[in-house]
Amino acid sequence: MVRFSDRSNSIRPTGVRRMFDMAGDDAVQFGLGEPDFQPPDIAIEAFTNAMRDGRNKYTTTAGLPELREKIAEMWHHRIPTLDGSNVCITMSGTNALLDIFLAIVNPGDKVMIPEPYFPLYPPDVVICGGEPSFYPCKFENGFVPSISDLQDIVDEKTVAILYNFPSNPTGGNVNEEQRDELVEFARENDLWLITDEVYDRIVYDSPHVSFLGAGYDKLVMVQSFSKTFAMTGWRIGYLLSPDPEFMVELTKMQYYVTACSNDAMQHAVLEALEKYPNYPEEMCAEFQTRRDLICERLNSMPGVSCHTPTGAFYVFPKVEIPGMNSEEIALKLLEGGVLCSPGTAFGDAGEGHLRFAYTIGREDISKGMDRVERVLRELRS
Repeated sequence: MVRFSDRSNSIRPTGVRRMFDMAGDDAVQFGLGEPDFQPPDIAIEAFTNAMRDGRNKYTTTAGLPELREKIAEMWHHRIPTLDGSNVCITMSGTNALLDIFLAIVNPGDKVMIPEPYFPLYPPDVVICGGEPSFYPCKFENGFVPSISDLQDIVDEKTVAILYNFPSNPTGGNVNEEQRDELVEFARENDLWLITDEVYDRIVYDSPHVSFLGAGYDKLVMVQSFSKTFAMTGWRIGYLLSPDPEFMVELTKMQYYVTACSNDAMQHAVLEALEKYPNYPEEMCAEFQTRRDLICERLNSMPGVSCHTPTGAFYVFPKVEIPGMNSEEIALKLLEGGVLCSPGTAFGDAGEGHLRFAYTIGREDISKGMDRVERVLRELRS
């Protein structure tokens, strides 16, 4: 008798978590993408007060109306007609992704996924009966896909394409011209455009370029407060689409996935958005300093080539050690007291790369880079 489903058997634990579980207490932690900040004090206080005020019950599936209206207002610079009906609060961006695929994927449908990718994308498509179709985001092109590569992959079974900028794991990003080309590709092929923009407030050197409001409404945006307000453990995010029919379907899926989001937490997020809206930019200034530090150190090492990311808080350098793959290098670094992620944790196209999350203090970054430099020098000799 078969004990477990094919879908469960086909999905493996992520390489990121596996490396994390193997790390010792003294390892410098470049592994998980989790800010080393706390949520704003006013949000923590509002969370506590809301619970004391009795906000501990079920709430509406779509979420707190005042919070949804506030979020819609935040995007009026892109689409002025948005209102609360265009927003559904979710239990994190990961919950939001599953809602989307449940709403649009039939068995046998294909969804175009960037590679390297956030590890949840392909399994979510599989869980919903679909097939991930990977398009390359190459190092030599700043991890931005080329239209010719996309055209080689799309076919009559393809129903959606997912873009993730700023990107996890690469830190890659798009300018307006690149964004417009990618939107036009989705339009020409009549695809749902899924845009994962959870790092939209952690950008460097130039403003965030959103796919929302770029002239294509067959679109849904995934968002989260995990990274931008340091609320990873709170598990709260949202979906936003200019398509009202799509929002009805997404909200229906949300009910069957989690019923509703945490009531008190939504009041806390609203408090943060209203009274401390610039909190993400304060974190971002520190992340930029760390970015510059880690990129300088990595690019000074023989055999290492690292783009300077323009968003998120990851670097995805090429690391060349003759005769060794990325997982073997990552394991040697772990033995040397450094936790990072092998590039293959984010798909086969990640081979030859490592991911470092610069979500630790500058002193620890310097200490970790000293260890990386020593281990790589020993491997080369």
